[in-house]
Amino acid sequence: MNRKILMLAAIMAAAPGFAAGASVYKWTDDSGVTHFGDRQPNGASAEIVNVRTGKSSGGQASRVSPQQQVQEIQERQQAETRQRQETAQEEALRKQREANCATARSNLDVINSNARIRVEENGEMRYLTPEEIEEQRKKFEEVAAENCGPMEEREEQQEPAEQR
Repeated sequence: MNRKILMLAAIMAAAPGFAAGASVYKWTDDSGVTHFGDRQPNGASAEIVNVRTGKSSGGQASRVSPQQQVQEIQERQQAETRQRQETAQEEALRKQREANCATARSNLDVINSNARIRVEENGEMRYLTPEEIEEQRKKFEEVAAENCGPMEEREEQQEPAEQR
């Protein structure tokens, strides 16, 4: 009886070694179906799969090292930081445009409602001439046109001026 138990224990101890010695192959056929088998297929490239870990031995070169993973994470974080900075800059530009628009419209309202406009120059008060008032009106209309419209229109208006 001891002999049978001893033989059974020896077989059980050796069984994983026999299984580990066998190769398992993984391949994908022409229709995209993945197959596993104990024999390498004819006419198809196959990877040897480590049965214990479930990882293929042929895919070692395509595996990303921890250093590369850290570098990719850092690059993603830098890209996200740049994106946040660009968004913050766009937000600041939008707020500045809104303030410029409000100021230009307010100044246009003052110019259009008052016949006489008084300004201070060199510590003395004086009234603007009709020509000066018209010049100021045109200037404020330009500022309002630049800042009160959608951002895309403003950029399109600037492109031809920059190309000159």
